[in-house]
Amino acid sequence: MIENTKCECGHQNRVGTVLCEACGKPLIELGEAGGLLEMRYDGAARRSQRANPGIIDLVWNFFSSVKVAVYLIVLTLLGAMLGTIYPQVSTFVNLQNPEEYYKNTYGTLGSIYYQLGLADTYNSWWFILLLVMIGSSLVICSLDRVLPLYKALSKQKIKKHMEFLTRQRVVYQGQVEGSAEEWIQRAAPVIKKKGYRVHTEGTALLAEKQRFSRWGPYVIHIGLIIFLLAVLFRGMPGLHMDEYVSFPEGEIKRIPGTTFYLKNEQFTVKYYTEQELPKEFQNKGKLVAKLFQTKAVLYECTSNCNDPSKTPQLKEVTRHDIEVNKPLDYKGLVAYQYDFDLTPKLRSVQPVLVNKVTGEEYGKFKLDMMNPQRSFTLGPYTLELKNKFMDFMLNDDGEPTSKSPNPNAPAFLFLVKGPDLPKDGAQYLYFPKQVDKERFQQDLINEKLGGVEKKLELDVKHMTDVDFSKASSYLNIRMDRAMPFVWTGLAIVMLGLVLGFYWTHRRIWLRIDDGQLTLGGHTTKNFFGLRREVVAILKTMGIEVDEKSLDNGRNKG
Repeated sequence: MIENTKCECGHQNRVGTVLCEACGKPLIELGEAGGLLEMRYDGAARRSQRANPGIIDLVWNFFSSVKVAVYLIVLTLLGAMLGTIYPQVSTFVNLQNPEEYYKNTYGTLGSIYYQLGLADTYNSWWFILLLVMIGSSLVICSLDRVLPLYKALSKQKIKKHMEFLTRQRVVYQGQVEGSAEEWIQRAAPVIKKKGYRVHTEGTALLAEKQRFSRWGPYVIHIGLIIFLLAVLFRGMPGLHMDEYVSFPEGEIKRIPGTTFYLKNEQFTVKYYTEQELPKEFQNKGKLVAKLFQTKAVLYECTSNCNDPSKTPQLKEVTRHDIEVNKPLDYKGLVAYQYDFDLTPKLRSVQPVLVNKVTGEEYGKFKLDMMNPQRSFTLGPYTLELKNKFMDFMLNDDGEPTSKSPNPNAPAFLFLVKGPDLPKDGAQYLYFPKQVDKERFQQDLINEKLGGVEKKLELDVKHMTDVDFSKASSYLNIRMDRAMPFVWTGLAIVMLGLVLGFYWTHRRIWLRIDDGQLTLGGHTTKNFFGLRREVVAILKTMGIEVDEKSLDNGRNKG
């Protein structure tokens, strides 16, 4: 429960209120007694000052502390610095064994660096937690201050306590002649000409301008919150991608994690001649490419996109000749030319199904490495493709899996049905490359799967039945749908900075008691500008005053 503090004017104030919400009389001295008033939040009470805090209030108080926010920012900066000691894992392309790489390249320190998880700092749980805590601190700090400040500024009383006026930075006291009400009414249009909004109440006046500048810091906080949320959401599927994908010449290949397919229609590489070769590469005996270009066609899947048993329906959306610094760009998906590989890659094979006992051949079929057909009928036998492994390996449990999406060691698992086989069929694992058959012992694996190798086998009879791609183009595929929100957040931050730096919140209070004029003025910054305005206003009203005499130097010392 929040206790109340009653002012001598009769107004009930919440506990923690520094200045009475009605008359402005100081209730709590935060600085030197009798010194200038603390006007940071107009003396309003904040939730973090609750008298009997509960668990929620304690959490609120923790995150509402500016000191805690500074500590969190410092910790985050230190964590970010640790992430720059060695290259992050995400900067490498197809790094098979990162732990071994860090140990071999950077020694024991590199191994410790990897084991501590610093090689993936910016995706680590603790770094993301720090960002979340900073965001929470920004939200709670803002709410803890902006709501009381808004209430205080929107419910300002015109007539203020005498002590409130005399403890402002700009103060004037002097005698005026004639009716106090008439003097106030004559002063109002003079002050309005200076850009102030004027409110009067009998013999008291309140003039205010550029209040919106007070919201500058909180606009900055809103921008930072949007920025942090956008950075955190970049890790969600479909919002951010930075992948390196190989596209063999002549093939249509799906871009991982999207509904887009890209075809490398033709890859071209041109080298410098000896006469054209730049000086820094001469006498090094190396060929240097001056151009490598991918004639790319981008397709979008319109149906059967996630059903591996059906052929996806593709619609061409754009085409572009990709070169270095000339990427393909379509609706936020960008494909950069990164590298190339002229080593021939297996594209397809046409194996023959053979009866090992009788030598009878049942026909051959075309097996595409990337987009194989799901079912084949060869004589009395049917082959159903159950799974494919582009880079075959056995995991720790002895189960087949794939190390990478590249066809380095392709393997295909078929379910074979037909004569002399179990009713439900038997599994058969096929390696198109002879070297992989021997390395992974294809016959031994198939014997464990069901014994098909004793009766049947798939074999390539002629070299013409093997198709290799001429070259592979490596493209860096990038997509960042969160970037518009990042830029929006930064734009809001800039708006907040402009509000806070280029405008100042200025207020002038006047009251006349028995012919005695008391003026108090407050500004968030540029005290000298406010002082000059007050001098000009008083001069127009027939009061000559030295500018320096308005300086209430109570806290000087």
